[in-house]
Amino acid sequence: MSQPGLREVEHEITVSAPAAAVYRLIAEVRNWPRIFPPTIYVDHVEENGDEERIRIWATANDEAKNWTSRRTLDPEGLRITFRQEVPAPPVAAMGGAWIIEPLGDAESRIRLLHDYRAVDDDPAHLEWIDQAVDRNSRSELAALKGNVEKAHAEEGLTFSFEDTVRVDGAAKDVYDFVNEADLWHERLPHVATVRLREDTPGLQELEMDTRAKDGSTHTTKSYRVTFPHHRIAYKQTTLPALMTLHTGYWTFAEDDRGVLASSQHTVTINTANIARVLGPEATVEDAKAYVHTALSTNSTATLNHAKRFAEERAADRRG
Repeated sequence: MSQPGLREVEHEITVSAPAAAVYRLIAEVRNWPRIFPPTIYVDHVEENGDEERIRIWATANDEAKNWTSRRTLDPEGLRITFRQEVPAPPVAAMGGAWIIEPLGDAESRIRLLHDYRAVDDDPAHLEWIDQAVDRNSRSELAALKGNVEKAHAEEGLTFSFEDTVRVDGAAKDVYDFVNEADLWHERLPHVATVRLREDTPGLQELEMDTRAKDGSTHTTKSYRVTFPHHRIAYKQTTLPALMTLHTGYWTFAEDDRGVLASSQHTVTINTANIARVLGPEATVEDAKAYVHTALSTNSTATLNHAKRFAEERAADRRG
């Protein structure tokens, strides 16, 4: 019997994939930004056998939130239970389970259960949570279905790469340059305009217009999670035509020779737009090369400007 003020809901979807494969996909939380549209970034806080604590940053009703969850993995029962430790208001309590049910060798049902309460059991807050849970659950399950069923067809469309520069300076200064994206239109020639919001410290919403080599501009929107002064992770939510996914992170690692500053990208090519953007003869490999070059050019330019910024600060400190 439900407690007063406690809402219990269930969503489900059927996928053409073996239950064990679906379970593995959900259990590997580091892949969630690639699989689930609302998820920006996930980090393991603690791991102990089948028990783990994870921190999740995700959007809910177009607002960025973050929370820490405890999960219990049951690979034999194909069940993953979760419970938020410190929910983000207006959520007072949130938990549930993923249950994977085999429907044959190549088909399975995914059931996603949630139970939750609103702060002060406020009806308006509860309605907000209802909408967010319903929208995110449908989005997550549809995305999971699509990602599982397209895994073979899309093999070879996703790739990752990294650019690195060495900086004779301090990690904090390099980090500051990348973190202060609201100043990029003044500091980076390829950035035309920037709109940065950081309503919650460490959680940024970044929209910017970037200039291409041919002079054209395109608009991208990203959510960024910052970890002073060593990492900034991001996920683009408004993407250029040739990508269906773009996630990545900046890292700043100090050693006895200064700082290694890196920019990592993970991209999935949007095959539907290759001909329109690159011409009818263009291949997936052409699109990969084009995207790699464009992203690498911009991120390397940013790293080199950050390097100059940090080295000038270091020189000023040395007098």
